Amino acid sequence: MEEALRKVRENVSNDKIVLHMIAVATIMKALARHLNRDEELWELTGLLHDIDYELTRKDPKRHGLEAERLLKGTVRPEVINAIKAHNFDDTGVMPENDLDKALIAADAVSGLLIATALVMPNKKLAEVSVETLKRKFKQKDFARNVSRERIMFCEQIGVPLEEFLKLSLEALKEKSYVLGL
Repeated sequence: MEEALRKVRENVSNDKIVLHMIAVATIMKALARHLNRDEELWELTGLLHDIDYELTRKDPKRHGLEAERLLKGTVRPEVINAIKAHNFDDTGVMPENDLDKALIAADAVSGLLIATALVMPNKKLAEVSVETLKRKFKQKDFARNVSRERIMFCEQIGVPLEEFLKLSLEALKEKSYVLGL
């Protein structure tokens, strides 16, 4: 994972994006553990999913495709496919398996979790509860850029929404010292 993080830092200078990638990796690892899947593979997929962010920021149709170019031959093909599928609206690579769908859900829920933490009095994940997340999820005017439909991909991999919110929140709380939340 250290090599992957080094590669991320070579390609992404925006610390907020790097922290987002770490958050998604953390959620992905927790999901893999919950579903009895390959934790290292899922965590790696989460960590690398936005490695081409700065290259494609102005051309989102290339997001995921540039990642393939950067990562080809260094990671397993399913990692690259999941990265391309997490931007399926633009890449046309449809999510087909649990890894693909988990990345979509984890990417979206990380935004909801962080936005919720940032409106807490001390801006800390420790102040966030699952009940608060459920309320914020229902508030369409809260964190408008967070796709509730993408979060709901969790149910396509057999994890009900409330359980997914709980699992994701607990995972990020364990990494709050890294995330600064």
